Amino acid sequence: MTGTRNLGSFPLKLAAVALAGSMVVGTAACSSENKGPQVTSTTTSRPNSSESGTGSPEATTSTPAADADQAASSPGPGGTEAPSGSPTAGPGPAPTALSWKTYTDAAKSVSFELPKDWIAQSAEPAAGSLAGAVKVEVKDGSGKYIATLQTGLPPSAPAACPAGQGTPYVVVSSTPLDVPHSDGPDTIGPRMVFRVIQGYKFFGSYGITNMVAGLDGQACELVNRVQGPAGKGDFSFGDVLALHAFASEEKVAPVKSFDTLDLAAKYVAHDSEFANVQRMLLSLKVNP
Repeated sequence: MTGTRNLGSFPLKLAAVALAGSMVVGTAACSSENKGPQVTSTTTSRPNSSESGTGSPEATTSTPAADADQAASSPGPGGTEAPSGSPTAGPGPAPTALSWKTYTDAAKSVSFELPKDWIAQSAEPAAGSLAGAVKVEVKDGSGKYIATLQTGLPPSAPAACPAGQGTPYVVVSSTPLDVPHSDGPDTIGPRMVFRVIQGYKFFGSYGITNMVAGLDGQACELVNRVQGPAGKGDFSFGDVLALHAFASEEKVAPVKSFDTLDLAAKYVAHDSEFANVQRMLLSLKVNP
């Protein structure tokens, strides 16, 4: 692989696609020709299988944050949370949370916005993390796990995926993200993505990445990880570090599972949780 891959076209009739699971991503292809930005429209529940294609951005209405003067709540150890400004525009539904705050770690190396009733709490960085690494776990107001931010991850080569071992996958939503990163032969511009991989169900995960998933619409795992600048380590912000096709006996949570691809597309297009998660991930700021 010597450039950015662009998955090909995807059938428009999702009902038929959902009924014929083996055909869901059979038409997905991967190209090394294009590296342009792409934002997938999902308001009609038609996922685009392009990882970094040339689709037109979808217009989205941003809703100003309210109650900006309310006190911040539940800061994690070593971090602070404060009311934030306007939401980040992007594809899909507008965020539904009315009040937002900003989490900033003690060293001010990272910051991001989250709904006022969500909790961001610092945790012990993963073993082997670089000096100054940050790990922050985010839960919603009811205590449900949402995502984890990690920085200073030691660089890691993509897992080997022998020919014939990959599983079909689709990029349902892909939005450009402005964060420090390094480029390589198998990278794309950083993006916030929601991708689905096919197993006995359709398993979906949201996160940030600049790593190409696989060839010809097939992958062994989908990595939610951005290759950071030289010497700074990698970083991740999403529900899991990597998504794979789960076996029936494996625990799926916190990954999403869907009976059809259409339901996965509707989650992105209409679910308030995804809308809020999308704004949160797109608001990430990383000091190089």
